[in-house]
Amino acid sequence: MKNIYFLSDAHLGSWAIPHPRQQERRLVRFLDSIKEKAAAVYLLGDTFDFWYEYKYVVPRGYTRILGKISELTDAGVEVHFFIGNHDIWAFDYLERECGVVLHKQPLTTELYGKVFFMAHGDGLGDPDKKFKLLRWVFHNRVCQKAFSAIHPRWSIWLGQTWAKHSYLKHKETGVEPYMGENKEFLVRFTRQYMQHHPNIDFYIYGHRHIELDLQLTKKARVMILGDWISQFTYAVFDGEHMFLEEYVEGESRP
Repeated sequence: MKNIYFLSDAHLGSWAIPHPRQQERRLVRFLDSIKEKAAAVYLLGDTFDFWYEYKYVVPRGYTRILGKISELTDAGVEVHFFIGNHDIWAFDYLERECGVVLHKQPLTTELYGKVFFMAHGDGLGDPDKKFKLLRWVFHNRVCQKAFSAIHPRWSIWLGQTWAKHSYLKHKETGVEPYMGENKEFLVRFTRQYMQHHPNIDFYIYGHRHIELDLQLTKKARVMILGDWISQFTYAVFDGEHMFLEEYVEGESRP
């Protein structure tokens, strides 16, 4: 039985991250290290810091990661790509060219007899009204078509600049540490959701850039995956056990 892997928030291509190519290579090396052991890989959002597809144009760069994803899918490994709040604008390129399964909504699925609920995590219980408005604008098809009318020379620059500003703003204030079960919005959302979906075993999220492994009930467990900017964390399910691990060059450790 092969493993299933989950990771999120690499923010590849960020103009605010030092040595972005080194970061991309590290993720590629990780994917290469698991290619023989993996049945599936779930990328739970914000794989790219900014990604916008035109009908005939896609963002420059990302050759190594796209090549490695294509290698995995060509070898029969399922790669599931969830849009996040930075790479909302993935349409059909990654599906057609790289063979990924694209998810624009949360996914409930059964893996090795266990039921998983997976999502990037943005928009799930977040009380921030400004973020909710911005998210609505980014998902709105009319706004997307209007943005597509801008020449890529300027629109992609605008998107990368916005993403850099967002990252630096959060870096300055710091990632909000785990706020506890009563305040952490993804935990609050999960508690409400599980009342009507008692069959789910694992809730897996990204977005928050924190590591969390919390047993909510005897059955239900929630995990937040950290990131691939400084933590290099991921979850792995072997069909029986679920672990949150950190990638160290050449090895993995709990």
